[in-house]
Amino acid sequence: MPHPPMSRLAEAARDALSEGGALANQLDNFVPREAQQRLSTAIADAFDSREVLLAEAGTGTGKTFAYLVPALLSGLKTIISTGTRALQDQLYHRDLPRVRNALGTGVKSALLKGRANYLCRYRLEQAKGEPRFTTREQISQFQRIVSWGGRTQFGDMAELEALPDDSPLLPMVTSTNDNCLGTDCPFWGECFVVQARQRAQSADIVVVNHHLLLADLALKQEGFGEILPGAQAFVIDEAHQLPELAANFFGESFGMRPIQELARDCLAECKEIPGALASLQMPVRALEQSLRELRAGMEGLPVRGTRFRALSKPEVREGFDALTESLRQLLEITVAMADTSLGLDACAARAKDASTRLGRWLGDDTRADDERLVDFDDEAPLPSSDVLWYELTQRGFRCQRTPLDVSGPLREHREKSHASWVFTSATLAVGGSFDHLAVRLGLDDPQTLLQPSPFDWPKQALCYLPQGLPEPNSRGYGTALIAALYPVLQASNGRAFLLFASHRALREAAETLRDAPWPLFVQGEAPRATLLQRFRESGNGVLLGAASFREGVDVVGDALSVVVIDKLPFAAPDDPVFEARLEAIRRDGGNPFRDEQLPQAVIALKQGVGRLIRSETDRGVLVLCDPRLTGKSYGKVFLDSLPPFARTRNVEDVEAFFAVREDEAIVGSREQVTSEQIASEKE
Repeated sequence: MPHPPMSRLAEAARDALSEGGALANQLDNFVPREAQQRLSTAIADAFDSREVLLAEAGTGTGKTFAYLVPALLSGLKTIISTGTRALQDQLYHRDLPRVRNALGTGVKSALLKGRANYLCRYRLEQAKGEPRFTTREQISQFQRIVSWGGRTQFGDMAELEALPDDSPLLPMVTSTNDNCLGTDCPFWGECFVVQARQRAQSADIVVVNHHLLLADLALKQEGFGEILPGAQAFVIDEAHQLPELAANFFGESFGMRPIQELARDCLAECKEIPGALASLQMPVRALEQSLRELRAGMEGLPVRGTRFRALSKPEVREGFDALTESLRQLLEITVAMADTSLGLDACAARAKDASTRLGRWLGDDTRADDERLVDFDDEAPLPSSDVLWYELTQRGFRCQRTPLDVSGPLREHREKSHASWVFTSATLAVGGSFDHLAVRLGLDDPQTLLQPSPFDWPKQALCYLPQGLPEPNSRGYGTALIAALYPVLQASNGRAFLLFASHRALREAAETLRDAPWPLFVQGEAPRATLLQRFRESGNGVLLGAASFREGVDVVGDALSVVVIDKLPFAAPDDPVFEARLEAIRRDGGNPFRDEQLPQAVIALKQGVGRLIRSETDRGVLVLCDPRLTGKSYGKVFLDSLPPFARTRNVEDVEAFFAVREDEAIVGSREQVTSEQIASEKE
């Protein structure tokens, strides 16, 4: 059956990426790839027809250039959304300018983040002179923020590289939708958020991240909503992250830290209002005390759990009752004083919102007398499919309402846009099928493209499945694991990334390897970027990470020559949302393991495996330690979803792999394991 004729945009995109094309002529080290051209023409066709495309592009395809070229050539207003702010910055500041210059287009672009990423001049002024700094380092950092604030053009906090992402100074000098004064702010004319929105509204290509995109789809009013209706094309990169993130944004949460910030802001707003401090000091202190007592009462609970589990503990139920009462008292006073300042009026609105969310989460039917206080009458009832749960942090807590199914709202927003939508990632398919992700994204009959990685996997890589390891949950698995890995690390001279299913396993492995002859770089012992930089520079280091390191570890070259995965990454069974999702599948007659647990684990494994080969010249060994890959029938699904590695069960083949020259193909001297040989035992 002949292929349909290629659209004019698809032809232009293919030509730009071909040998002798614009990118090959203008960019150093650009290598034309057929896989990249196929992906780009599929995206261009989706743009032309305003269709939905679901495209997996294996590692090395070059998907960023593949979607930037048609986006820049199409003339459509395009929104590109990335998984993280770091990827967003990389795309906007590095990749987009290179492709735009190579194509010679004058397309106007803009970078837009959520308001909490921009300096707020009003809150910066409020923070000056406040006794809220606990260390000399914080004082020094605040002075640097003040100095930078006087000269920055865009107010993007990412410009302050020395400021950690979790710095307690950030909420003091940035705004949220709750505490922003809007057009009443005395600094409205100089507002960095307003300026960023204006640039985005007039741009042809806007680069955002999933958090910002979803916040506005969920009507959280992060300031991007007014741009959505004008977009004609959306590109969602790292699309595998979208369903989980969407569940958070289409739900609702409150936490200890935002309420603490509310209390502090109430006092900060008292500076120029006679009598305000005397009225607010006691209720603020009572609110802070109730938060501390509630958090103390939650000690001993699992890190995550259902609302029922939390409220079954008397100290927790009493703590929430005390928090409810202290919030009510603060709300009464801020409402009474709201006319005295814009800041206190905003605090009253925030207190009402916190009270409402708290009441909904607790399931209380309480009504307030004052219509400006907590009023549940105008709130829609919670859907029965929502999960109510909590999460503890080291010094705080967060309570969340999460919908089990976000396919409906995602479908509604997509259809309302009348735009083209392209969902792409290196890890979307399970066993060659997109069904799992398509259902969760609300895609009924999307166009699909499965573009395998163009790397020469049989030559560049080897998959080693160690023999004789016990079951992953058995006692002594960690010790046996390190014993099996040691010969691999000796053969590679370190240069390895060890990925663990749990932080506990990570810590145990790090302790066992402390006396090894290779430098260790352990997640949590330094900031992520610092760890990766030191690992790259070491030449023979061993990097140890947990689940959050499955993505974003991009180390090209010999520094990373081994990737080890200790266990198949099945989601934790004690996660309340995941547990509820499995129960819902069971209730509807489905198979929770087949329909949810297995596909999620396959995608997570593919993410970890993708860390190994990052360029045409990389070589490396993947070590999959979990014996269930060969001992259970479902192991075949995992292995069939991976690139076409040569596989071995003998460590001598690993030693031979590292002994041969880089330009030699690796052919294991012993019998290789194929997916057809996987045992058919069922769990």
